[in-house]
Amino acid sequence: MRIKIIANLILLSFLIVACKSEPKEAQKAVSESNEAVIRLSPERPDLNVSILLDLSDRINPDKYPDEAMQFYERDLGYINSIANAFEIHLRNKRSIKINDQIQLYIDPEPADSKLNKKLADLKLKFTRDNATKDKILAVTERYDSIPKLIYEASILDDAYVGSDVWRFFKNKVNDFCIEEDHRNILVVLTDGYIYHKNTVLKENGLTSYLTPQTIRGFKLNMSNWEENIEAKNYGFIPANKNLNTLEVLVLGINPDPKNPYEEDVILKYWKDWFAKMGIETYELKQALLPSDMNAIIQEFIWDE
Repeated sequence: MRIKIIANLILLSFLIVACKSEPKEAQKAVSESNEAVIRLSPERPDLNVSILLDLSDRINPDKYPDEAMQFYERDLGYINSIANAFEIHLRNKRSIKINDQIQLYIDPEPADSKLNKKLADLKLKFTRDNATKDKILAVTERYDSIPKLIYEASILDDAYVGSDVWRFFKNKVNDFCIEEDHRNILVVLTDGYIYHKNTVLKENGLTSYLTPQTIRGFKLNMSNWEENIEAKNYGFIPANKNLNTLEVLVLGINPDPKNPYEEDVILKYWKDWFAKMGIETYELKQALLPSDMNAIIQEFIWDE
């Protein structure tokens, strides 16, 4: 009898453990499922997201190879995160409130008509009338496939003419990137240097460009670089003004490693430039791996 009681107790203990473990496993599955579903406030502002690509030789995998991940691949990862964050933003809004858009730009515009057609396919505007579930869920897919073709074509062409970032801010940012009653976000994918052969302006210490050669020429590769900037008024020529309704996220800063002060100089140029143009909300980030950049991009785009 005693043996039977002990056996029953052992069996009961196994049943209790089994019953306890099953809910825990189920709870774990629900928890993992909830992590995949991101909840944002449904009363979100309308977004107007623009992406500007710097397709200069910075993306050339032969000239600037990187064992961890090529820089053009990092760009593609950033673009994926931007599109995904925009898509999740739409999925969390009330359909009746949707009035959002996303677009991608190259400056100067490519001469290839087929490439321009692909860029046009990335100009997506969502309203209460067209924001179907299928169209929203296709954003990330479209921003995966088309930019990849653009980068591959640029690398294959091997004719890097630079990106006219300065002139884009001067002539196009108001018309292309600023929409009334929206959160206007411009994401610039660049290494932090600015140069285009058709926009080489100099006004005393101010320029429309910044290259490693400029930094060395201005003697900003020494510990007194900041004093030199202040004394000689080095920096970018303001390309615009009153851009207080534009928020800018610069991704991919990649300073020349030969100068330990290079990144400091690049950041100083951009920060002063934004201040002169009235841009109050911005962030400047190094060329991190996309997995590390994803949370930064999400936080910037989802900030209310």
